[in-house]
Amino acid sequence: MFLSSARVLQRPLSRLYSLALRQTAQQNIARSFTRQIGPTRVSISTFSPLHSNTATVEMAAAPPPTTTGASERTSFSQLKGRIEPQLLKNIANMGLTHMSPVQEQVLQMSSLKNDCLVQAKTGTGKTVAFLLPALQNILTAPDLQREFVALLVLAPTRELAQQIADECDKLTAKSLDCHIAVGGTAKESRLRKFLNGKPTILVATPGRLIDYLSEEETRHKLSKLRCVVLDEADRMLDQGFAPSIKKILQQIPKKQTAGWQGMCFSATVPNEIQQFLPLVLDKNHTRICTIDPNETPTVDRIPQSAIPVESVSDALPVLHSYLMTQKKLNPDLKAVIFCGTARHAGLLYQVFGPTGGAAPKGLPCYQIHSRLSQPARTRAIEEFKVAESGLMFASDVIGRGMDFPDIDLVIQMGFPPEKAQYVHRVGRTGRAGKSGEATMILTPDEMRFVRANKDFPIKVTEQYNHPDLPRSVVKIQESLQKVPEQTKFQAYTAFLGFNVTIARQLGLQYAEVVQLANEFAYSMGCEEVPEVEQRTVSKMGLRGIPGLRIEGKPGVTRAASGPNNRTGGGRAQGGPGRMQRGKVADPRAPNGSGPSAGAFNGAGNRPPGGGNSRDGGNRRGPRESTGANAEEPSRKRPRRGAQV
Repeated sequence: MFLSSARVLQRPLSRLYSLALRQTAQQNIARSFTRQIGPTRVSISTFSPLHSNTATVEMAAAPPPTTTGASERTSFSQLKGRIEPQLLKNIANMGLTHMSPVQEQVLQMSSLKNDCLVQAKTGTGKTVAFLLPALQNILTAPDLQREFVALLVLAPTRELAQQIADECDKLTAKSLDCHIAVGGTAKESRLRKFLNGKPTILVATPGRLIDYLSEEETRHKLSKLRCVVLDEADRMLDQGFAPSIKKILQQIPKKQTAGWQGMCFSATVPNEIQQFLPLVLDKNHTRICTIDPNETPTVDRIPQSAIPVESVSDALPVLHSYLMTQKKLNPDLKAVIFCGTARHAGLLYQVFGPTGGAAPKGLPCYQIHSRLSQPARTRAIEEFKVAESGLMFASDVIGRGMDFPDIDLVIQMGFPPEKAQYVHRVGRTGRAGKSGEATMILTPDEMRFVRANKDFPIKVTEQYNHPDLPRSVVKIQESLQKVPEQTKFQAYTAFLGFNVTIARQLGLQYAEVVQLANEFAYSMGCEEVPEVEQRTVSKMGLRGIPGLRIEGKPGVTRAASGPNNRTGGGRAQGGPGRMQRGKVADPRAPNGSGPSAGAFNGAGNRPPGGGNSRDGGNRRGPRESTGANAEEPSRKRPRRGAQV
């Protein structure tokens, strides 16, 4: 059940909300809404090994040297006699005239049948670089049997797999059957089509290929391989696919006996990749690196900032006001807004998109996350790529590897669980030598990310106090009224699960996480805390934690939960807007009772000598939540915080 618009606007959710509504009633919005908070500075230090390693992955391509134009780069026409005429014709039809550095180095190997380990960034033309040699060898093979897979390409995500398949179809003009095997599609019908067809090329994500290989017929289809490609190998390992890749390599014909060509493309070559190289590459393989070690990483040169907000209920109004301001500065604004979970991305899309209509006028909205069907994701990607302006609400499915042109701004709602994710997200802007900007909207607890990562050049701004912010408060409230209840319930559960996984990084006990999630629910206009299934509560490790509304049990209303832990509920009533912590006993606190070790005192600060949740006695650590945004199931979950 949700509040009527009038009732919602009467409920103070934070100082920002209550003050905004007072001033709206007084018809004096622009002049009287001020809040003076001094800026906090963040020092910039030398990057850690992790930072420098992952930053290399997402370096934006530098602008071409002034002395090197397209006419001075190698033309594809120079491959005449080395590449089949039909392939060269199809390349020309794709609008490609000159080779990128990675294409040139791969295509000028002494033999196009050589194994190779290639270091190259996304957006450099590496797909064509590995497809051309493989297709050339397939098309010139005298004994090719088209009912068997000759080329197998493994990619970490559905989106990348689809991109590779699309490029392949263009290069072959569909003269060869290219089959794609990814999650999010009808497995049985796709598998039947694969088994009954003549799939000369198979592009797959590791998890779905493992499913395919459980069928004897599939293994037979792969018994005559001629080439195996691992694309974005480092990313596949980051996502926990190492066991799947190893199992795949054990189930397809062994390289030593079958003699297929192996190619491995990766932005970085960490030690984990080394264990796979003997299974994929000949010991005399060619090694190519097209990454300039002197090139400045995107994360070093893109302006970055963090906007502090008073509470989670202030995040959406601040986002709206910030986007309105940016739209005035840049009418053709093209931005990506990253959310911690798929459900959160879906919620924001409904608030700002056609349902809620909160987006600045003239900016179309898009969404992409793991909860969408594959056709919907593909459509969103293709539309956003060619859009001159717009807002993309996304989870980390596009945090790395997807190359969208001309992104002006990256906004992160909250912080990513790992530094590498931050680098990859920031890397969506400022590509190909262009300008860009990145910012984060963070609650006080989330500001820990900035303090813990001073090697990132993040400038902490003053607390957001734009004169039009009160109007944004009202607009967001109105838009939330149009969002379906089910969307809010799902966003609440996802928010709860995600924050359980990062509770240690937030410095919160589980009871505090529940309070935070309940505050999030009320900020969406919920009359009471949404129900959570008992099994979900158990999976999150939250059994016995007060404040939850478990399905089939008495509800937790606004009067009986988090809001009672606020002091007065807003500045208009004389109390701070942030929820007060330490009011609810946490069973996992030392001795199993009393305020948690990381409790806040009445002033909203940690008590003298009080520890944080990292020292919280015998409290169990956060578990990974279920329903992660990882693209395929794997036996080993990704190290980063799971997306719900």
